[in-house]
Amino acid sequence: MSVNLTQIKAKLATELSISKQQVDAFILLYDDGNTVPFIARYRKEATSGLDDNQLRLLETRLIYLRELAVRRVAILKALTEQDKLSSQLRKQIETCESKNELELLYLPFKSKRISKGTLALEAGIGPLADKLWYQADADKMILAGRYINRHKGFDDIKMVLDGALEILVERISHDSALLEKLRKYLLGNALLTSQVVKGAEQTGSKFKDYFDYSERLNKIASHRLLALLRGKSEGFLKLKLETDPKQDKANKQSYCEVLIANHLGFSLQSVPLDSWRALVIKKSWKSKLSGLLETQLISALKENAYDSAIEVFAGNLKDLLMAAPAGRKVVLGLDPGFRSGCKVAVVDETGKLLDYATIYPHAPVFKSAPSERLLLQLIEKYKVDLIAIGNGTASRETDSFVRETLSKQTAKVTQLIVSEAGASVYSASELASLEFPQLDVSIRGAVSIARRLQDPLAELVKIDAKAIGVGLYQHDLNQSLLSKRLQAVVEDCVNAVGVDLNSASVSLLSFIAGLNTTIAQNIVDYRDTYGVFRSRQTLKKVPRLGAKAFQQAAGFLRIIDGDHPLDNSSVHPEAYNLVNEIATQQNRGVKQLLNNVDILNKVDVERLVNHEFGAIAIHDIINEVGKPSRDPRPQFKTVSYAKGVNKLTDLKLDMVLQGVISNVTSFGAFVDIGVHQDGLVHISQLADKFVSDPLQVVKAGQIVEVKVLELDLNRKRVALTMRL
Repeated sequence: MSVNLTQIKAKLATELSISKQQVDAFILLYDDGNTVPFIARYRKEATSGLDDNQLRLLETRLIYLRELAVRRVAILKALTEQDKLSSQLRKQIETCESKNELELLYLPFKSKRISKGTLALEAGIGPLADKLWYQADADKMILAGRYINRHKGFDDIKMVLDGALEILVERISHDSALLEKLRKYLLGNALLTSQVVKGAEQTGSKFKDYFDYSERLNKIASHRLLALLRGKSEGFLKLKLETDPKQDKANKQSYCEVLIANHLGFSLQSVPLDSWRALVIKKSWKSKLSGLLETQLISALKENAYDSAIEVFAGNLKDLLMAAPAGRKVVLGLDPGFRSGCKVAVVDETGKLLDYATIYPHAPVFKSAPSERLLLQLIEKYKVDLIAIGNGTASRETDSFVRETLSKQTAKVTQLIVSEAGASVYSASELASLEFPQLDVSIRGAVSIARRLQDPLAELVKIDAKAIGVGLYQHDLNQSLLSKRLQAVVEDCVNAVGVDLNSASVSLLSFIAGLNTTIAQNIVDYRDTYGVFRSRQTLKKVPRLGAKAFQQAAGFLRIIDGDHPLDNSSVHPEAYNLVNEIATQQNRGVKQLLNNVDILNKVDVERLVNHEFGAIAIHDIINEVGKPSRDPRPQFKTVSYAKGVNKLTDLKLDMVLQGVISNVTSFGAFVDIGVHQDGLVHISQLADKFVSDPLQVVKAGQIVEVKVLELDLNRKRVALTMRL
């Protein structure tokens, strides 16, 4: 048995609605060591124009289906060796499309422990089990007496009968067709219910909505399932699968027992309650199948919920990383605080630290006058353009203090409150200690806050993506899958924007296609030793940066004012000769082509097509030469928080405010309105039309206008609407 790649290719083509040729081309390139960003930008001809999102999904599914196929082969082999592979089970395993489902199919056969049923079979009780099942009117006591086997531990009639019962129960629990019928029934009819744990009403109040809750399994939304599971894990909720929600409670028999009997070819209505068959079915359901199926169903739903949560996390992270950069501005960063003071750091246009200090404008110190003087001195001395204030503790008080201070000077300085998520992680990291060994960690945080306003992408890549906190229930998720997905998001964002080879940090360079942390460090070391790079070709001299790494990385690395005009564009060095040919065709130099759309529109593309470059690639190259080094990120804008609205108690119903989307979930979006507690715009309040996916309407970092719908000061909850 081996992995069938042809089946995987066919499935990928069907799943993603692309051609088999596109799948073949991607797999060929991917298996040859090409990265997704490189394929997306420089091999469009081969993949017929698949974009980075399609390719990333293709990569994810290819890896998943290959792993699924390998595991399928291993399970089929194990079941064959155990002589437990029925034709029905083989079919289910071969058509299974989920790792979780595959493991659930294998679960009943997986135990290494010798079961009671196996022990009974070894004691020769199998024939008795069959007789008792098929001879409904047989005398159990007389038959069982013939199978007493003291050598095997079955000393009396009761033990023999129990052994026969276990044989039949295990036989039924291994019936894959029956399990599938029961799964379908439960998924369509069973309820997942939750009750508050007695005595946890106060401590678990954040789960109040689920203190007495039930919902059908196939209707439960992923975020609600994750909330229920979190409530259970924290000891506040008890969860139960209600398998017979419509049944009269006086009826002690589950409808699932009826389904089992029907599957086995008879009706429970026609046999006495104490008959052997009825006892076997009741025990099969109560002791084996109900628990097994509850585990299977919730596990499958949990896997889907985790996948959804990871995708929401990835979408939020992408929006945050691709937020508009303020650009080359002198920025003063403020990490607010009360007792410990506000940490101040000034960075120049390139992010280099110029100065730092600590001021104490708030309680309990109240040194507002000297704090004001120092702030104005720093602004004037370094010609500060922007002030970035972290959105943590004391942020609104600090915002008010800065606003009042700026009113006393004439220079135009803009202040903004920015997310400080992850700043503390960076400030305590090894990277920060290497960069600023003498600085207090809180000052490092102020530097990070200032830099993330200049270029969110360049600064946030220094922080573990999971620490940025733009997802829900992230600690409950599969950490390996989450890390891989977020790593891919960061890689795609960095390569979409490109980096300045002569100023990029090791952290930023390490996300460039084809590079890793070691090669990125070697690039920086080479730059420090020999000076700035004048040409992309010089990269070939960097230790451990071989031909493949150069091919993957070169197009994403920019050199401003370098020796070759195309080195500051996303045109790959392998296409430089093509651009020379275009220049010759138009009787111009390469420099004259840059930003000259009128000339480029006259290029005869068909004359340039050859075995190396097709029409798609040539059009891409022409577009890049027409607008080299364009930044795909949006234009920088600032949010205006309402004056006098600093805390929850300042909010009033129907108040209209401006805010920033801080997090998007499957059930809506959280908005920072400047009161230390994000408000929630439920999915039903995002627009005047039906919204199936909040990410289609809003994204993290977006500035929006909202109205206060509801206030719950005790639970610190604010309901907002964008339907103004």
